[in-house]
Amino acid sequence: MQPAKHGHEAGHRDHGHGVQRFRLPLLFAGTVFVIAAYLSDLVYGKNNLVGDFSAALGAVLLALPIFWVAIQDLLEGHMHMDELVALAVLAAMANGDFRTAGVVAFFMLISQVIETRTAQGAHKAIEKLVRLAPTTARRLEEEGGEREVQATELNAGDRIRVLPGETVPTDGAIVLGQTSINEASITGESLPRDKAAGEEVFAGTVNLTGMIEVNVTRVGEDTTIGRVRELILAAEHTKLPITKVIDKYAGFYTPVVLMIAALVWFGTSEWDRVVAILVMSCPCAFILATPTAMVAALSAAARRGILVKNVVDLESASRINALVFDKTGTLTTGNLGVERLSPAEGVSPADLVHTAAAVEQYSNHPAAVALLNLARETDVPIANAKDFKEEPGKGVTASVEGDVILVGRAAWLLEHGVDVAEIDKSSRAEDAETFSIMFVSRAGKFLGWIGLRDQIREEAAEAIEELRNAGMKRISMISGDRESVVRLVAAELGGCEFEAECLPQEKAEYVARVKEQGFQVAFVGDGVNDAPALSASDTGIAMGAAGSDVAIDSATVALMSNDLMRVPFLLKLSHAARRAVYQNLAVGVVFIVGGLIVIAVTGYLTAIAAALLHNAGSLIVVFNSARLVRFGEVSNPAVLMEGFQDEAVAS
Repeated sequence: MQPAKHGHEAGHRDHGHGVQRFRLPLLFAGTVFVIAAYLSDLVYGKNNLVGDFSAALGAVLLALPIFWVAIQDLLEGHMHMDELVALAVLAAMANGDFRTAGVVAFFMLISQVIETRTAQGAHKAIEKLVRLAPTTARRLEEEGGEREVQATELNAGDRIRVLPGETVPTDGAIVLGQTSINEASITGESLPRDKAAGEEVFAGTVNLTGMIEVNVTRVGEDTTIGRVRELILAAEHTKLPITKVIDKYAGFYTPVVLMIAALVWFGTSEWDRVVAILVMSCPCAFILATPTAMVAALSAAARRGILVKNVVDLESASRINALVFDKTGTLTTGNLGVERLSPAEGVSPADLVHTAAAVEQYSNHPAAVALLNLARETDVPIANAKDFKEEPGKGVTASVEGDVILVGRAAWLLEHGVDVAEIDKSSRAEDAETFSIMFVSRAGKFLGWIGLRDQIREEAAEAIEELRNAGMKRISMISGDRESVVRLVAAELGGCEFEAECLPQEKAEYVARVKEQGFQVAFVGDGVNDAPALSASDTGIAMGAAGSDVAIDSATVALMSNDLMRVPFLLKLSHAARRAVYQNLAVGVVFIVGGLIVIAVTGYLTAIAAALLHNAGSLIVVFNSARLVRFGEVSNPAVLMEGFQDEAVAS
């Protein structure tokens, strides 16, 4: 005999579509006949011919879907709980008690219907999330004009047009126009993002404001949402270790129950007690305990833009007590921003920015982009410049209003005869360790310097503080940057541990050392140059995975956005899912073991009462798991952290 398959698919699978397609009509018709039998008893007295016939017909109609599944299981060499239900109904029929058989079959069938519909809610939430890409697209033709085609006909390199209010049909890069895009289906972010030429858009996202033309880069299952869908649906079929143990011994369960029922029969000769044992021993609640909770948790994660590729990773995240963050692109944005203005005596900060921006406006260097952003944000006018030249690694020069402007390294300015000796060399050396510095001169006169630095994410400090408050035992930051830069970022984040000047392999070695100290480690990185560290950790979390095949493939968990608050949310969800699984298993054990003991010892529990208890246990499990689908949607964050904090401190 093959081990029983785990989960809802095992207990209530739809073998074929013959009888199962008519399950609801059979449920309705059978219920009518069983009710008619009891009404007949009130009119004609008990055990009248009309009532008996109506009860028998109702019992058969209600039991037909159950018998169908049980027979299919046996033909496939499996033995599941449906066989116990079928035997219970048959036992009641053999005893001539068609009313009891009908009621038992009714409760078992209604249980199947309710469980199936409710448990499928989480699965449908996932499907709704990922089945968002439209089936048609506006393809621009080479000879001019546009033609509506099926999205499946698109190829990489095609050019499509997306109008306001339409859903983007495929992944691509904007080549014309600008707009706001709602990316909630991919990243879980509720606020739209402004997009312009050169930026990526993803299938399933919604174009809100402007017309854009997009160059197709990925189509079909290769799109980001296509890959997310496949990975999420694949994750549903992965199993926790406890599930594998249950699977291993599930094949022995039915024979043991039958042996117990036989012993009770030989000891009491009470058919009703045997039927009650067969009904009560159906392990619906126990079998539904894990899959319903984990699928609901996967749905909640997907809704927040968190892709978990294996339910084992979701469950193991609840045991994490150490987090290692990459710095650049994870805790920081990876983009330079102006951090300090140091104008020379007699020069205003606005003059310093005005002069430097006039030259830098023609450069594509990240430092130039940061300076121009500052000028625009502060409404500093940008003058026209002529004769622009750029010397890579040194600086840029141009002519503004007849004066030669130099922006670059101190040594480069000295080569051009600019006197920068007035700067205090000791403080300049200290600043150089923490900033990328641009020195500015005009007509040979030194105007001051501008310090730039990689920007810390706005939510980074809040996320780390939340993890600390939750009882995380160790939080570290690791980077390939200079020690002085890393130390400064660590200080601004509340003084977390750090390692600087690390190569990718050294990051992996650091993670391994933390694990050797007895910690359960999660590494959070961008998924590109952090692949060794992600693989070395117990749980690898890749940030900003939307559009990145490398990030999605290299991590066990992928955050589709760059929001660091997703990390504490993931850990809270993991704790909630694990609690739900254990609660469900406890409910299943209590209902089965408790019910069997009551039946075997006292015999007070009838078959109908056993069916009611069976339904109650199953529905408690399903509804307890269903809570996770909307996990996190409360107004008070402290409520979310309460259970997580208690478990983390205890661990």
